[in-house]
Amino acid sequence: MATETVLLILVILAGAYMSWNIGANDVANAMGTSVGSGALTLKQAVIIAAVLEFSGAFFFGSHVTETIQSGIVDATIFRNPIVVVYGMLSALLASGVWLQLASYYGWPVSTTHSIVGAIVGFGAAVGGIEAIYWENVGFIASSWILSPLCGGLLAYGIFNVLRQKVFYAHDPVAAAKKVTPPLVFCVFFILSLVMLYKGLQNIDLYITFFQSFLISTAIGIIGYIVGKVCLRYIAPANAKIQAESSYHPEVSNQLEKARRHLLQVKAASRDVIQYQANEILEEINMLSESLKKKEETGRESAEYATVEKIFGYLQIISACLMAFAHGANDVANAIGPLAAAINVLSTGSVAEITRIPTWTLALGGVGIVVGLATWGWRVIETIGKKITELTPSRGFSAEFGAAATILIASRLGMPISTTHTLVGAVIGVGLARGIQALDLRTTRYIFISWLVTVPAGALLAIAFFYLIRAGFLLGG
Repeated sequence: MATETVLLILVILAGAYMSWNIGANDVANAMGTSVGSGALTLKQAVIIAAVLEFSGAFFFGSHVTETIQSGIVDATIFRNPIVVVYGMLSALLASGVWLQLASYYGWPVSTTHSIVGAIVGFGAAVGGIEAIYWENVGFIASSWILSPLCGGLLAYGIFNVLRQKVFYAHDPVAAAKKVTPPLVFCVFFILSLVMLYKGLQNIDLYITFFQSFLISTAIGIIGYIVGKVCLRYIAPANAKIQAESSYHPEVSNQLEKARRHLLQVKAASRDVIQYQANEILEEINMLSESLKKKEETGRESAEYATVEKIFGYLQIISACLMAFAHGANDVANAIGPLAAAINVLSTGSVAEITRIPTWTLALGGVGIVVGLATWGWRVIETIGKKITELTPSRGFSAEFGAAATILIASRLGMPISTTHTLVGAVIGVGLARGIQALDLRTTRYIFISWLVTVPAGALLAIAFFYLIRAGFLLGG
């Protein structure tokens, strides 16, 4: 079998492997808040992600990629085109191995940082450390701080506003129904703007920010109207209380009648009978107070359950939009290097810009879905349960805060990591309830895994590069 054919098979397998790991790690952390809060079951999350991640990857995934990623490596070092194939293959394998290791331990890490680290590694192996544009690598690394900080601050603020406006309100259900339509507008507006302004460039459709703004506003208004209509079908808390009460409402009335009769007996009697009547009267008063507290607690529980139900729907909407946007934007982490290697094998030269074949987008979409379905539960458990306890309102605050941060950062040209932003947002929601609400041990492990991602990807890529090159030289 010709060397080119063997290399083609290997890079396709490596691209599929990398896609699988993106699903197991990156997609899993995006869906983790919804599963952890109970808004979606794991099965529902997998089905939603299967449809929307694949649709985003296949229909809106980038059809163009830069061969030498983001100006990280000096392109002049690649005098022999076959070295690029070795490098891209080693980068895919290194990123895949690191992501699989991180997923095994439930660490949510950045696939973008992993592939960047891998390219730095094989670039340094080919041209030495002076072939790396370190200022660009440093700019990317700054997102380790910016992403979680911005996401955490915004999610912290959103959750605190919701607590003040909804959970501390006299009638939490009415307050939730009042703020929900504007929130639906904001969710549709922000995530539509992310997709239209950035995502359409992936399929060679360029529209201005103003045009994206107008279209997103129209989509947000539609969401507002639909949200307003749907809220009419949310059962009021009082109906839920009556259905769940463990005693008949007439019990309180009969206790009050008995109390009045005993007061009359106490007034008309003396000595032992008066004493006994007083004892019974005290017990009836205590029983009445107990029933009243249970009724109030039941009303509060039912009201908060109804509020969380409303936010559960909001979180499902935001999770769907995030899944679609993620599939469109992050599939290139697996397919970009694959397309670059295929281009070299088919043309025999290195191109700065490479067209991505449609079938590779399908390969990436399938790999992402399979990765989430088979191994995604590990990272979902970390995001949804191990950092802090999540409810639909907290999960929504985290997802919405992360989405808004990504949009703002992209608009300002700041380096941002989707994974780091979302984890920072979850931590921010936890901090809103005090530092004791966070699992600091889990948080510490996550931060360490972030710092290790780029150097781990680089070292693994160097090892794979020398092994692959030696193997083909010996085989040739």
